[in-house]
Amino acid sequence: MPRTRATLADVARAAGVSSTAASLVLSGRAREMRISRDVEERVVRAAGELSYRRNFVSVGLRTGRTGTLGFVSDTVATSQLAGNMIKGALERARERDLMLLIAESGGDPDDERRLLAAMGDRQVDGLVLASMYTRERDDPTPGVHVPVVLLNAAAPAGSGVPTVVPDELGAGRAAARTLLAAGHRDGIHLVGVGVTAEEVPPGTVAGLERLRGITEALAEVGERPAGGMLCTAWQPPDGYEATRALLAHDRPTALLCFNDHLALGAYQALAEAGLRVPDDVSVVAFDDVPLAGWLRPALTTVALPHHALGRAAIDVLVDLVGGGSGDGGAHDGHGDGPAHVRLPMPLRVRESVAPPREHPV
Repeated sequence: MPRTRATLADVARAAGVSSTAASLVLSGRAREMRISRDVEERVVRAAGELSYRRNFVSVGLRTGRTGTLGFVSDTVATSQLAGNMIKGALERARERDLMLLIAESGGDPDDERRLLAAMGDRQVDGLVLASMYTRERDDPTPGVHVPVVLLNAAAPAGSGVPTVVPDELGAGRAAARTLLAAGHRDGIHLVGVGVTAEEVPPGTVAGLERLRGITEALAEVGERPAGGMLCTAWQPPDGYEATRALLAHDRPTALLCFNDHLALGAYQALAEAGLRVPDDVSVVAFDDVPLAGWLRPALTTVALPHHALGRAAIDVLVDLVGGGSGDGGAHDGHGDGPAHVRLPMPLRVRESVAPPREHPV
């Protein structure tokens, strides 16, 4: 015969405390309500011995919450690197004793609307909407009746939707300063974008912010990019063709590639031209995909903190739902407005940067 499921009253009786005290301890409010450490330990021990599990159905009926969050992505779940966002979100949800329902739209707006409705039917307490690439998107909240957080996406101005994004602006500054610190000045060329905001692939928030950070860092020492090669796609063949075209009329001392895939193509073009990285040309990129560390020489790049982004999105969403404070990040905005969290992008210093040397043009 199946064993009877332990109730809160059973835990309270075994611990020798009231049901109210047991409930406060098991909901994580012992410190807030000044419950003694002794009582807390007794309740936790009794719950373990009885294999007690909270009844989320009854909790939901009482509080209006189900302890379940939704996570809807475009192509995050099927991408090798950005899937770490999901891992981070799952890890943080588990730490906060929450269930996370995950779905993927494949980038189809109609599918996304259907998934949002399905999540609502399952009474999720809140939703994370995630994007593979940092991009602008429409306001997702019409017709959605729970709190929403955008992950790796920019909300429309005035929409009031909280966002969690990587600090692409800071990443651009860090990449440029890495080359400046090595002694590069007027020979730094860009691969992936031109030198103005008009020469960035449409809708590429990362491209715009990286470019702005680069130009700001160079301007601090009275410099600017020597040139830029706009690529409509950021894959190895695009980096290869852009670098070949650049070498046909100029000789850079350094390349700032707007992602690691472009850098892979640039490496190939440089090698075919008889130029060595970093002896002849230094290369810095962004994202830190797995291939960056396998290139020879290993690529210096600014990493996307996918895992930390996923964790932060859960914390921001739980704050909106009403479950307490998160674990930080750089917040834009003021007062009681929506949270806009920018997470730092760490620099991975490897072997692709060296001081410039004189060479014939």
